[in-house]
Amino acid sequence: MPMDLQKLEALKQEIVRFMMTYKFAVDELTTKVEILKQEFQYMHDYNPIEHVTSRVKSPESILQKAVRKQVPLTLPSIRENIRDIAGLRIVCSFVSDIYKISEMLQKQAGLSVAECKDYIKRPKPNGYRSLHLIVQVPVFMTEGIEKVWAEIQIRTIAMDFWASLEHKLNYKYNYEIPQPLLDELCSAAEAVAQLDSRMERIHQEINNFKANNHQTCEDLHELRLNNHRFHLPRSFLNMLLAADENS
Repeated sequence: MPMDLQKLEALKQEIVRFMMTYKFAVDELTTKVEILKQEFQYMHDYNPIEHVTSRVKSPESILQKAVRKQVPLTLPSIRENIRDIAGLRIVCSFVSDIYKISEMLQKQAGLSVAECKDYIKRPKPNGYRSLHLIVQVPVFMTEGIEKVWAEIQIRTIAMDFWASLEHKLNYKYNYEIPQPLLDELCSAAEAVAQLDSRMERIHQEINNFKANNHQTCEDLHELRLNNHRFHLPRSFLNMLLAADENS
């Protein structure tokens, strides 16, 4: 009996350590994204990330998925075959931001991207759109470095709203949503894609306007007289200076 208790205690510690590695992987990813977010804001005066959420699947959810995927119920097998136990979701305003963030993440030192699933260019049959990155995150434990699988989902606000509704319906109907509702979801997904496309065009027009306006501002020179500021074309000031030198 004491031996059985020792085995149970060892199993408990192994499971706790197993779950902790995924929590630390999420912490590591969250830190990386926060650094990118702040740097982008500082360097470009623009933040492409609206908000970030994270989660670690519960042991019950992990076991259910292992059974569903017919994965052997051992920790090493689950660790290797279920790659979304740790998850990070990044929500952006525009589709172009999704690809910018994906590119920045894939350049991160120590972060190994094993797979990129682009459900924006190739939506799922039900209309689901998002970009998924399957990554390995180095987690520094007392016994050494462990590479932990995690999934990063990047989507727009509109995509996230649709996915949240679809998740609630799946939960309510136990993944057997009636066909009329499925048709409505597919129709809504198309509307979401059209909205994202329109917002992207507006965003691009704003960027073009800013770029042109910035160029115009660069062509002006600030002149201060008696505590008053005047912005005058540089060519005009040069002409005044030349006239003054010739007089």
